[in-house]
Amino acid sequence: MSELPGTVSITINGVTHAVPEGERLITAAERVGEYIPRFCHHEKLKPVGKCRMCLVEVEGPRGRALVTACTVPVESDLVVDTQSEVVKRAQEGVLEFLLINHPLDCPVCDKGGECPLQDQAMAFGRGESRFVEEKRTFLKPIPLSDLVLLDRERCVLCDRCVRVADDIAGDPLIEFNGRGGHVQILTFPNEPFSSYFSGNTVQVCPVGALTSVDYRFVARPWDLESVRSVALSDTVHSPVEVHTSRGRIVRVYGADSDAVSDGWLSDKDRFGFSTFRSDERITVPLIRSDDGFREASWTEAVDLVASKLGSFIGVEVGAIGGANNTNEEAYVLGKFMRTVVGSPHVDAQLGDGFDPQLAAAITNRGTINDLDAAATILVWGPDLKETLPVLYLRVRKAVRNGASLVVVSPYATGLDAIATHKIRYRAGSGSEILRKLVQGHGEYEGAREVLDLGPVIALVGRTSLTEDARLVEAVAAFARSLPEARILPILERGNVFGALDMGLAPTLLPGRVSTGDVSRAADLENEWGSLPEVAGKDTIAMLNALVDGDLRALVLTGADPVRDCPDPGLASRALDEAEFIVAFDAFVTDSSVKADVILPAAVWGEVDGTVTNLEGRVQRLSKALPPRGQALSVASALDNIARVMGTDVNAADWRVINKEIAQVAPAYEGVTADYLTFEAGDEGAILPLPDAAQPLGYIPVDVSVPVVTDRYTLHYAPSLYDDGVIVRHCDILRALPSPATARLHPRDASSLGVSDGSSVRIEHLEFAVTVDTEVAPGSVVLPFNHVATKGLAATASVRIEAVRGGA
Repeated sequence: MSELPGTVSITINGVTHAVPEGERLITAAERVGEYIPRFCHHEKLKPVGKCRMCLVEVEGPRGRALVTACTVPVESDLVVDTQSEVVKRAQEGVLEFLLINHPLDCPVCDKGGECPLQDQAMAFGRGESRFVEEKRTFLKPIPLSDLVLLDRERCVLCDRCVRVADDIAGDPLIEFNGRGGHVQILTFPNEPFSSYFSGNTVQVCPVGALTSVDYRFVARPWDLESVRSVALSDTVHSPVEVHTSRGRIVRVYGADSDAVSDGWLSDKDRFGFSTFRSDERITVPLIRSDDGFREASWTEAVDLVASKLGSFIGVEVGAIGGANNTNEEAYVLGKFMRTVVGSPHVDAQLGDGFDPQLAAAITNRGTINDLDAAATILVWGPDLKETLPVLYLRVRKAVRNGASLVVVSPYATGLDAIATHKIRYRAGSGSEILRKLVQGHGEYEGAREVLDLGPVIALVGRTSLTEDARLVEAVAAFARSLPEARILPILERGNVFGALDMGLAPTLLPGRVSTGDVSRAADLENEWGSLPEVAGKDTIAMLNALVDGDLRALVLTGADPVRDCPDPGLASRALDEAEFIVAFDAFVTDSSVKADVILPAAVWGEVDGTVTNLEGRVQRLSKALPPRGQALSVASALDNIARVMGTDVNAADWRVINKEIAQVAPAYEGVTADYLTFEAGDEGAILPLPDAAQPLGYIPVDVSVPVVTDRYTLHYAPSLYDDGVIVRHCDILRALPSPATARLHPRDASSLGVSDGSSVRIEHLEFAVTVDTEVAPGSVVLPFNHVATKGLAATASVRIEAVRGGA
């Protein structure tokens, strides 16, 4: 067989094949249809050859030898036998040893029915055991963490979980313990397996040794129905398999995806679905009454909403939200507001993002896979481990493969330990640091030299809610000047990029079109009808207008500005001043509790549609089960309201909406449900398609951002486990948020006369103190959206004073 470039010829079981040079033998054999059994091997993990199940015979200068197929790279003229009598006896021996102490509890084991040990014992085992002595047993299960349980006697010591925790996640919290027949997987003393990625160890475990708290003894594999979808806890949109049984989602697994997630998930992606099983879900329409809310029919609620919205002048109504909905729902919201209500005031961001045109249509936009080819990675934005944990894993992977990493942040991040250069600065002084980095003098010379090595991919966003949004553009402008630069804009909220693409911003129309593009706006008017002629307001402007009386009504779609807006006091006052509020939500939140009508919204797992991630990749979001109670998709609810108001927004079915988007939104031309299903495949489609046009190409410019010089500045950043809706209503996640403490540099703590455990007052709230050398002098670090920080505004500078006698 002639060799193609990059391939070598090898012979397996007497047949010659061309396979990629250097590929692991176990993978090359599977590629050509020869399956070699394995336990420790995993495509995304480094080879260790621990289980010995993949032993094969390879011909060498001294004759045939048994080798582990998972550790041997293929080379030209390699001769392999996977079916010889010696190989069969070796495999039988390995299985017999593994089964000596393995319990025969398959009927009750969660892995039963999808267990490689079961399958390989049947296919490659002796069929009976010669071991008649009593098996070793352990107390079980033991909790490795709040989410993962361990049955030690089932463990086959494959090392998969250890490699996932250490190599992939960077959390070396579990390890082998003991010697000989007493080796077992354990955590370290007083160090629980508190990793954000612990659920991945359950998924990769080839036996039932590791199980998840929420799935243990819940269902059998043959009872499960599965659909492929994507996670929406952040903007990475990791592909998932959603498993249902008896009308409930019971398990979420990471789906294979080389382009996005490598199959890994954060625990919030994996376990957050149980939030929507909460008894606190809104399942019927609610209308405000004298003593709170009363249940109502959809007909009554829709009639009331239609009547109220119709009573206002269009520009007196605003809409906030859409970032937690599908593209189709966001599109219908924008169409409803601009054509039915007649208002341009729509915003999917809550004042916590940056310029929507930069986010949606920045030039030189990168992809997640660009990380793998990058020589240098610049991360100037939020802590990826806390905000976009799967993207954090992809950056770790790129660094393992040789990329240099420059991390710029006011506070320690999860990537600092592997960074080539880390630059720390006082919160509020980012523009000064940017100027010094551009010049590359002194302590910044090394980082600047690394950044001059291309290709460079820059991950750019706001490091915290207190940072000036304009700094993002200045950093992006600098990044764009670097060699072979690609830029990934960083926003965190669900489908915010899809919502912006659907025109849920005051300066955008559907399909990445600027509201100032007269020609494209005219094209849209030909499809929709007349558009409002006044300029739209963003979230902060809408809240101020509500306080001032210029806005009188508000539509909230999955948004909670009282908790998520940088100025919660403003949001609360604004909602109190509104004459009418309708909220589409699944829970009563700090914002929807102020609404006049709450309409039950279908949530993740209950709606079909498409979503768009931070790299502009469109993927299918699949419905796994019917909406709970009387909940409807936002699109269906808005369609009903529009009909009562005398207009048809053509939103009865998501496929009809999707087809309309492909026709009227230029950047989405051709991206229909059929295209995604039958042509793009599981990985989805990067926008725009080759034959489509993206009218807006945003070029960031170096804008001037003032340095905050006040005595104390605030770094106020989100964390993975907070007091948001997903964690608050999830039984197994709600206990995981760490206590919110005020982190101070030792010098500042000393000047205030406080130490660890003391109390300080920041504005009107009190916090315990944690003295932390990772905090820049003059800054205080607090986590955003925690119970203790509820109500604290995200201001660049703060007042701090010691609380004498505080504990």
